[in-house]
Amino acid sequence: MGLPDVTFLHKLADAADKETLDRFRGAEDLQVNSKPKEGFRFDPVTLADREAEKAMRALIEQRYPNHAIMGEEYDTKPGADENAFRWVLDPVDGTRPFLCGLPVWGTLIGLLQHERAVMGMMSQPFTGERFYTDSAQSWAKGLYGTVPLQTRRAISLDQAILHTTSPESVKQSSLNFSALDKATLMTRYGGECYAMAMLAAGKIDICVEFALQPYDIVALIPLIEQAGGVVTTPDGGRAEAGGAVIASGCPRLHQQILSILNS
Repeated sequence: MGLPDVTFLHKLADAADKETLDRFRGAEDLQVNSKPKEGFRFDPVTLADREAEKAMRALIEQRYPNHAIMGEEYDTKPGADENAFRWVLDPVDGTRPFLCGLPVWGTLIGLLQHERAVMGMMSQPFTGERFYTDSAQSWAKGLYGTVPLQTRRAISLDQAILHTTSPESVKQSSLNFSALDKATLMTRYGGECYAMAMLAAGKIDICVEFALQPYDIVALIPLIEQAGGVVTTPDGGRAEAGGAVIASGCPRLHQQILSILNS
């Protein structure tokens, strides 16, 4: 069996959107809890997270019962598929901005085959946008129609836009983020998964994250790669396992960026 049709990713996103959108900026009790996370005093999980993941898991188990499933909120379901497919789900990536009413969160739907990210989608239902790959090309779909995504490649480092989500993570990391900050045009914070989508769209040039889980990045790797970018760990390896992750829109600059971060 080959890769699932991209329409199934949209079906999963539809199911998640029903659980997240009505609760975003809503009056419903979100049943907010905090999970332990090193270096953070508050790492929230809400009813929207739990219900959205539950809805997506149910659809996967119905359509692809032999596929493994890994998600943020529930235990990993082992698979029995000879093609070694594993879905990797983050129902609300960016729960902090979700709680703050800021529309930079999204639902991440990724698919691994033999531990390599091959398909992915980020759904942002409040803005009505989806960023996804069909395994050959990355696309954005929204009020502007459906358009191909292309990273910005003809750029020098001193004109590049740098992004990271949390200043807290910068303080805890051994990577030389301050040197990269000084070498680039400007640095922005707080964009969560939406910033990665904007890298694929050619609006941001570098995203540096310091402590990701697989469900934070698997969906975004093929989205960026199929748009012309590159995603690696600080040593240049594959990033599916998470940890510190660097995404660049311009592959020509990537090694230079890694050298600065590791300096």
